[in-house]
Amino acid sequence: MEEYLLQTPVASLIFAFTIATSIYAFSNPQILGEMVLHPYSIYQDKSNWYTVFTSGMVHADWMHLIFNMLTFYFFGFALEAVFVQLSGVWGHLYFALLYIISLVLSDIPTIIRHKNNSGYYSLGASGAISAVLFSFILFYPKVELRIFFAIPMPAYVFAGLYIAYCAWASKKANDHINHDAHLFGALTGILLTLLLYPWIFKHFFDQF
Repeated sequence: MEEYLLQTPVASLIFAFTIATSIYAFSNPQILGEMVLHPYSIYQDKSNWYTVFTSGMVHADWMHLIFNMLTFYFFGFALEAVFVQLSGVWGHLYFALLYIISLVLSDIPTIIRHKNNSGYYSLGASGAISAVLFSFILFYPKVELRIFFAIPMPAYVFAGLYIAYCAWASKKANDHINHDAHLFGALTGILLTLLLYPWIFKHFFDQF
């Protein structure tokens, strides 16, 4: 634990805080209701604009939380370490900015799309975690991922399938999952990584 705090403090804080906040909100419906994203309220009276941040700190249920935090555990800590290796102490700040900016920007399309839908709510850190995952893939496109912890797949293949599925599901699916956040989170992660490390584009294709 001490090693994580010293080497990847930002990822450690995000990980611990998201788990603690989500568990607390599970048994406090009023708190959960105040933290979820409600595009209609944001658009109509801007009364809860802060939920673009707080909605990423809570989750719908244990399965939602566990899946997101496992993904963050495997890739978030590793990505912060990569940033630090490349940029020194500034890498911690870069990782924090990537996570926070992606958390916000991944929700913008949802707010626009559902601004007149008073019954739509969204929560979870999936947008920011998608950004972390796709940033990591830019550095290691051929690393083997285990889809559903069983199916082996190169990261670049998964990335293509993930973006294609999210784009399709955003238009067609009716499963109460915010596919827009997944898609735009992934795209934001790619864009921000390119802004931080412009050479990553060439590095990605040089791996093949």
